[in-house]
Amino acid sequence: MASSLFRLKPVEDVAGHSELKRTMGRSALLFFSVGSIIGSGIFVILGVAIPKAGPAVLLSFLLAAFVALLSALSYAELASAIPASGSSYSYTYVTLGEIVAWVVGWMLMLEYGVSVAAVAVGWGQYLNSFLGAFGVGIPEALAGPPGDGGVFNVPALIIVLACAFLLIRGASESARVNTVMVILKVGILVFFSVVAFTAFDGSNFAPFLPLGLLGVTAAAGQVFFSYIGFDAASTAGEEAKNPRRDLPFAIIGSLVVVTALYLLVTVAALGAQNWQTYGDSSSEAILATIADTATGGRWAGVLIALGAMISIFSVVLVTLYGQTRILFAMGRDGLLPKVFTRVSPRSQTPVANTVIVAIAIAIPASLVSLGQLAEATSIGTLGAFAVVNIGVIVLRRKHPEIPRGFRTPLFPVLPVLGIILIVVIVSGLDPVTWLVFAAWMAVGLVIYFAYSRRHSVLGRGGGAT
Repeated sequence: MASSLFRLKPVEDVAGHSELKRTMGRSALLFFSVGSIIGSGIFVILGVAIPKAGPAVLLSFLLAAFVALLSALSYAELASAIPASGSSYSYTYVTLGEIVAWVVGWMLMLEYGVSVAAVAVGWGQYLNSFLGAFGVGIPEALAGPPGDGGVFNVPALIIVLACAFLLIRGASESARVNTVMVILKVGILVFFSVVAFTAFDGSNFAPFLPLGLLGVTAAAGQVFFSYIGFDAASTAGEEAKNPRRDLPFAIIGSLVVVTALYLLVTVAALGAQNWQTYGDSSSEAILATIADTATGGRWAGVLIALGAMISIFSVVLVTLYGQTRILFAMGRDGLLPKVFTRVSPRSQTPVANTVIVAIAIAIPASLVSLGQLAEATSIGTLGAFAVVNIGVIVLRRKHPEIPRGFRTPLFPVLPVLGIILIVVIVSGLDPVTWLVFAAWMAVGLVIYFAYSRRHSVLGRGGGAT
């Protein structure tokens, strides 16, 4: 039993193997990760984080970026050594065994699937905020979150189906649309910074550390989740033209780009408005509020709302893409039904897989208030990060001969430090979140023992070691 649970997938069965069309170059992969990271979070997070740390929230962003970087370095090495569609699921199958790979894959389903639904739910509110400037709007019953004024969230349904349609058309088409949206939303955040700097007052930064180092760490835990998504490029391992070279560039490069942008936006926001006033502002529209105040009109806030809409669309597109590729890898290994592996001969994309995932996400996004389940995605994300840090250590020891386009520096110190910091972060999460996560994992283990273990390709003599 133990040997079958921890059977390893041979590295040669994963590295370099692809059934999908390799169409994505270095810039497309970079924009995929940047598009996944910059969601609605930066448009609302400052209103929550600044009251915890004051101007020292700048240090909080740097601390959160460092924690994310530790895992990003491990992702970069594994992605360059094992360029597969399954991301951390595939890496774990090679390094830690089938049962651990299933657990990681199941955590990723929670991270990707529920986060897409949760982000899609809020798109209608930003859409109404934008339309409101033109005197029109969608009734709250058809645009608001279910259970919070909404009955059926039409915009959430539309955005998920629109993204699914793009993905069915092909990975290259989706990448082009995502690139345009990323350029637009980065441009709007730069626009906000320029506008906010017109009201800049350097005295707003004094005192710099009013709430001490504890405030910095508390805010870092809050803003850390604004960095999640850098691993999106790793799900494109089988559609990257040169994965060993380009995946590490996209993973690490996206963190550098986003950190610089977040610091720019934060400096501009702090300079335009004293940090002590943030607790009295609407956190959901803090950037729009600052922009309107600086310009003395509503037009700047309308552009910020447009930026939030574009950001959400981009995140839904990239995250939905990642979800389908992970399920594709799991189906190919026999852990899920083969319907997830059927590839269209025209577009060379998993069409049935994409349709199933879109329906599975659109229904709860339209009808259900996700609540605590959405918060549980943070555990799934951090759990996958921890396993990747362990996996890079195991692969370096077991298979030092594998060609790597990138090697984690200061090995094994940085991966171990990454694991420790992840444990610190998850230990502070709400107990209810842990209960939801435990229930999700229990369902996953039932499915594994009832179906996946018996249908595993390795279990049928596919090369287990």
